[in-house]
Amino acid sequence: MSAAGDPSPNEKITRAVTRVLRDGVLAALITVVEAPRGVGAKILAEGSGALTGTTGDAALDAALEERARAFLDSRAEALTLEVEKFAPALEEWRGARVLFERVEAEPRVVVCGAGHVGAALARLAHAVGYRVTLIDDREDFVARARFPEEGIELVAAAPDWARPVREAIGTGRGVYAAVVTRGHNEDEECMRAVLAARPDYVGMIGSRRRTNIVLERLREAGLPEEVLREVRAPVGLDIGAVSPEEVALSILAEIVAHRRGGRGTPLSAWRRE
Repeated sequence: MSAAGDPSPNEKITRAVTRVLRDGVLAALITVVEAPRGVGAKILAEGSGALTGTTGDAALDAALEERARAFLDSRAEALTLEVEKFAPALEEWRGARVLFERVEAEPRVVVCGAGHVGAALARLAHAVGYRVTLIDDREDFVARARFPEEGIELVAAAPDWARPVREAIGTGRGVYAAVVTRGHNEDEECMRAVLAARPDYVGMIGSRRRTNIVLERLREAGLPEEVLREVRAPVGLDIGAVSPEEVALSILAEIVAHRRGGRGTPLSAWRRE
């Protein structure tokens, strides 16, 4: 029982969840949903290993913390498991079930470049349910009259891309950045800012030749090879896209596949194997 004036267990969990969402941290909320005792007990297990809450059993808490890591790595949104599936030694919890729920900030798509493809990508990502920030160094391209959608944040990159990109990406957790500017120089400037912020996903539009030129410039500027290797360039899945809307679809499809752990292969492929 909490001492007078101390927050209750549920209040501690609520405060921890609020902090996780504010700071862009990844965590799993674990709830005992069926058990001989402790039903409703909650633990928030953060990716860093920090724990808030308890089931009242230190051995079960430790087993849940370990299983939470695998759950977060799986990219699943929610999962219910019987305790004996991951902690068979805990005999007194046999038959108990726990619910794992993913806790993370709302996923965001940051689009650098508000030309035809960038505009189409911003609208499509918004329609799918992502929070969207659209940035361009031309103020008229990010005028509210072009984008009446309330869920699309518009930012003019002036005098340069660095500050607005850094602010838009924040901690980088749950952020998918697509660089679709109008030329080599803009690509390079924007990519420097994006890679410095280290979002979960970085893609850059362009032909192999154009993207290689930009990546080589960044390499010569001293960016680590392991960072450049993570850049998806040319960005998007190969769907034979031609129009700006189709290119935007190919980019968003790759973003969704990255977020959900998809392979980008036809679901019907098994019929032809």
